Amino acid sequence: MFFISDAYAQAAAAPAQGGMESMMSSFGVMALIFVIFWFLLIRPQQKRQKEHRKMIEALSVGDEVITVGGLIGRITDADEMYVTLQISAVEDKAVTITFQRMAVQAVLPKGTVKF
Repeated sequence: MFFISDAYAQAAAAPAQGGMESMMSSFGVMALIFVIFWFLLIRPQQKRQKEHRKMIEALSVGDEVITVGGLIGRITDADEMYVTLQISAVEDKAVTITFQRMAVQAVLPKGTVKF
């Protein structure tokens, strides 16, 4: 009456094939994936961070910069933690704001900022 035949486990009694070899090959694949991630993701990010840190340390008065928020200005004062940017001039008075050094995204070529 039933059209479904019985299913028997055939491989259950057989010992595991290549236990140590299988473990070593899976370890090798994991190591290969880590190496690929290192060269494609981690290493380039570390290089960019190092270059940004050098640029931040080299900031000086007179540099023209762009901030992370998109403001463009000229550095009028700089100390260890902060820089003061002149972003405009109103009636021959400088409009300045103070930022953390880390908020500077890039140094622009001289002559970019015109007030």
